[in-house]
Amino acid sequence: MSDPLPDGYRLVDRPPSVRDYLELRERAGLSPKRGDQAAAALPGSWAACHVLHDGDDHAVAMGRLIGDGGWYFHLVDMAVLPEHQRRGLGSAVLDHLLQEVRARAPQGAYVNLLADPPGRPLYAKHGFDETAPDAIGMGLLLD
Repeated sequence: MSDPLPDGYRLVDRPPSVRDYLELRERAGLSPKRGDQAAAALPGSWAACHVLHDGDDHAVAMGRLIGDGGWYFHLVDMAVLPEHQRRGLGSAVLDHLLQEVRARAPQGAYVNLLADPPGRPLYAKHGFDETAPDAIGMGLLLD
């Protein structure tokens, strides 16, 4: 069962526009990206959704899953605009994306993410466990 959205919000089952994606990332404190990066990334989502607020045609929350469709999925781009935080929007987005995996992926799918400190309680609420010290996130930013 999905976490309900508060009155005045609605979930849209697709990625936000490139413009909204870039604005949400920046305003929510995620690393900024370029338009060409967003335009290439968004269509590559295995599942994605965003939340609109009544009277506003811009996304106020979003999340995406990238993956192989078989067993491995990575949660990315979870963001909620600061003025819309603490209303359950992130929880509703995450719940929707996890339901997509449960409905469409083969049994035994694995969902992982890299959790910044502010998001950790949300992810724990939805059943995610820390993997360290057995496994740690690693990254390489290419120039």
